[in-house]
Amino acid sequence: MENRYGKLASWVYNLDKPVGRSFGDLEYYRQLLSECEGPILEPAVGNGRIFVPLLEAGFPIEGFDASEEMLDYCQDECRRRNISANLTRQTFEGFSYDKSFAAIIIPAGSLQLITDVTLAAAVLKRFYQYLVPNGRLIVDLDSIEGFFGPSGSIRSWVTEKGDLLTLTDHRVETDYIAQTTLSHLRYEHWRDGNLVATELDLFKLRWWGVEEFILALRAAGFIDVVASGSYQHGRSPQKGDQIISFEARRP
Repeated sequence: MENRYGKLASWVYNLDKPVGRSFGDLEYYRQLLSECEGPILEPAVGNGRIFVPLLEAGFPIEGFDASEEMLDYCQDECRRRNISANLTRQTFEGFSYDKSFAAIIIPAGSLQLITDVTLAAAVLKRFYQYLVPNGRLIVDLDSIEGFFGPSGSIRSWVTEKGDLLTLTDHRVETDYIAQTTLSHLRYEHWRDGNLVATELDLFKLRWWGVEEFILALRAAGFIDVVASGSYQHGRSPQKGDQIISFEARRP
């Protein structure tokens, strides 16, 4: 199963990107949402890295994720902070609500988990349909440069109990026509030199060109599309930007 975010993958994600850790995106979203009037939706909420601080700051945000393990981390963090959260297990292509939203946000390149371009277009249209008039969609995408870094890297983390978690990332396929990469992510849990558990995820992502994504947003019905580089709102993307953010409005 591709992009599964199982037990070990979610554990590593939560250690590497804990709730509140910012890459410039938390401040960026706080600024853009500061004048938002109405409910906010975060699809692919993950462990709540962005979601929980926004909720704690008083933003009327709710979210969903396809991974039960990731949702568990998010819900646990909300309980620790004594805040109530509206979280559900849903998917990009099948999510459903009985209301519309003033804003939908997708930080951290999560939309690139949708690797079929036809499905991605349908999801963008679905976002459009769940926005109120003048509602905004804000999406982060990793730049193309990030897809072609070194392969075969090994990273590690030490847990609170002193166990070792390792991640080996090996890119096995690049499809230049479909604009996708496929990596084998091997997660391992070690204790006292013994392998406790291992997990292999087939991790597939799709890259987008800046103008290509702007056209996709417009095809979904959005207007007033703004592309920004490195969380500097309104500054056109430049070579070397690792993150490109897009803001679009439903008329």
